[in-house]
Amino acid sequence: MIDSRTLLIIPAFNEEGAIARVVTEVRQTYPELQILVTDDCSEDATVDQALIAGARVLQLPCHLGLGGCVQAGYKLAFEEGYDTVIRIDGDGQHDPKDIGRLLEKLRATGCEMVIGVRAKESGGLQTHPIRKIGIHFFRMLLRPILGRPVTDPTSGFVAVNAKALSVFSSSFPLEYPEIETLVVLQRRKFRFEEVPCRMRKRMAGRSSITAMKSVYYVIHVLLGVFINILRFDGRARKGQG
Repeated sequence: MIDSRTLLIIPAFNEEGAIARVVTEVRQTYPELQILVTDDCSEDATVDQALIAGARVLQLPCHLGLGGCVQAGYKLAFEEGYDTVIRIDGDGQHDPKDIGRLLEKLRATGCEMVIGVRAKESGGLQTHPIRKIGIHFFRMLLRPILGRPVTDPTSGFVAVNAKALSVFSSSFPLEYPEIETLVVLQRRKFRFEEVPCRMRKRMAGRSSITAMKSVYYVIHVLLGVFINILRFDGRARKGQG
């Protein structure tokens, strides 16, 4: 049973081929769960399809990128008094049946965020070899920063509690948020846990991260990580002064 103060957000950009099936699948699995699709100025029928499927839709006035789109959902959830938010992608890769497991882990452990991670033992789609290399690289980078291992720092399947929601509603990475988010959490001494999940193929469309964008992605995320470290370490030193 999911309480009325839990909101599911689905960031979407040009997902007309999948969004209705994603929303319908969630509604069939958790009829009581409130669903918000945050549309990042799609150029197709994403908004119409989400509305037809029964979701509430927040249309952004301009294209903000994934991080801005997710933060818009967090902001609305915070302003409307929700205390738990779960996020899944709009392409259908995340199985709604796992939502309950993430929420259960969030409440049982008292941590601020739970990540649904693609795990071989859980079956389902395994990631592309190039992405595997990227995940491995960022796992190695983040290990000393976080002080603990992280299985899949690029996963967009997450649940957050009220404390994390309060932070993310006011400050959130704008483009590729998943990895920087972990650094933000660590710097605030928040905790995260992981739940192995079954990842599926996209229901439709293609990933927006092409080969060229992969290079930009790595550089952008690296800069974001180090800026967050310097920003929070600077604040800590000022606090001690």
